[in-house]
Amino acid sequence: MEKVDHTRKVSSDGQYIWLNKTEINHKYVYHFIARSVDIVGSIVGLILLSPLFLIVAFLIKKEEPEGSVLYSQIRVGRNRREFRMYKFRSMCVDADAKLAELLQHNEVEGAMFKIKDDPRITKVGKFIRKTSIDELPQLWNVLKGEMSLVGPRPPLVREVKEYGEYDKQRLLVKPGCTGLWQISGRNAVGFHEMVSLDVLYIKDLSIWNDLRIMVKTIRVILKPNDAY
Repeated sequence: MEKVDHTRKVSSDGQYIWLNKTEINHKYVYHFIARSVDIVGSIVGLILLSPLFLIVAFLIKKEEPEGSVLYSQIRVGRNRREFRMYKFRSMCVDADAKLAELLQHNEVEGAMFKIKDDPRITKVGKFIRKTSIDELPQLWNVLKGEMSLVGPRPPLVREVKEYGEYDKQRLLVKPGCTGLWQISGRNAVGFHEMVSLDVLYIKDLSIWNDLRIMVKTIRVILKPNDAY
């Protein structure tokens, strides 16, 4: 697991980092190369992983025949644009209906919901979440240009409603399939620390950093971290 400074104040002098939207938008070379990598990477990934997709789909259907293979949610992307994000379904069919009664057991501070032993997660769901296989359908979102291979975690609409001005900075770039949060402890990292990691990532946008995160993500998949 990568060691990081889990603090909300992330600048060298202990102050908040405030990003410049114009500077980020004007990184034309980075955005061009990143989009090119996204297109090639998502196409190759969808093709090479298609056998795995079929196996996972079969296992999900076998456990709950009445449920769908994929699960979709409206998420918030760059500049607060909403889009429908896809994942392999890892929870029971009526998971959304059961959410309200579980909110009081939230184990993550801030505008995010997570509980370690979520009773809504299926047996197959526990495995595909632990290995991050449930996230693979997001390659379709990457191909469509709604997400990037690397970037901040795409938040829910209800989460964004709780954001402060500092937190909203993570919406200045496309959300990603993986990012600093995923390789830095994931659910062991709280909401405020996650935002700080995203701000640091956006501040130092570079193809080199993206490639480094992707390589470390592969290690996390092969040796699962605190995902649940």
